[in-house]
Amino acid sequence: MKFFIDTANLAQIKEAQDLGILDGVTTNPSLMAKEGITGNENILNHYKAICDIVDDNVSAEVIATDYENIVKEGEALAALNPKIVVKVPMIKDGLKAIKYFRKKGIRTNCTLVFSSGQALLAAKAGANYVSPFLGRLDDISTEGLQLIEDIRLIFDNYGFETEILAASIRGPLHIVNCAKIGADVITAPLAAITALLKHPLTDSGLATFLADHAKANQ
Repeated sequence: MKFFIDTANLAQIKEAQDLGILDGVTTNPSLMAKEGITGNENILNHYKAICDIVDDNVSAEVIATDYENIVKEGEALAALNPKIVVKVPMIKDGLKAIKYFRKKGIRTNCTLVFSSGQALLAAKAGANYVSPFLGRLDDISTEGLQLIEDIRLIFDNYGFETEILAASIRGPLHIVNCAKIGADVITAPLAAITALLKHPLTDSGLATFLADHAKANQ
């Protein structure tokens, strides 16, 4: 399973990259604004800075919601760096744009997916990634992990190459459960990823080893 980090914070991206487990980055306008990145030129330059840190798979989101401008923005983003994956919303004009980008060899991530039917349409249109938001479904008392399972079944039934990118990850259990049910990718905050490192028995075991080592060298 691929690990993406969901942030626009360069320090966090570098920390995740240095861990040796990072496969990509996802961002959105809200995450950019959180880092104080505003204005089109600044945003484009920030995407370039992210690409300088990671090896591949930097999802850069279009703002437009009509076909012509989705295509225009997407082509501009893709031209920044070969690592860019154009993030397109799950809407009618978004699907049309995904089909266009596929023909042009531009990778896409269909975002804001909340049903298996939407995921099926994105795969049919040729999206490289489909991003179901499982945490947001959990927030409204709907089982987000069930959606991942349903999409996995449908994609496997028909051999779709589109990868399932589980988004809106709330914590380490979401990551582990996504791995169990076959998500191809998760994108999560750094805190959720590093939480996988933690276990009280690891901490107590290490403390014991270090204490024994200290005694043996007195």
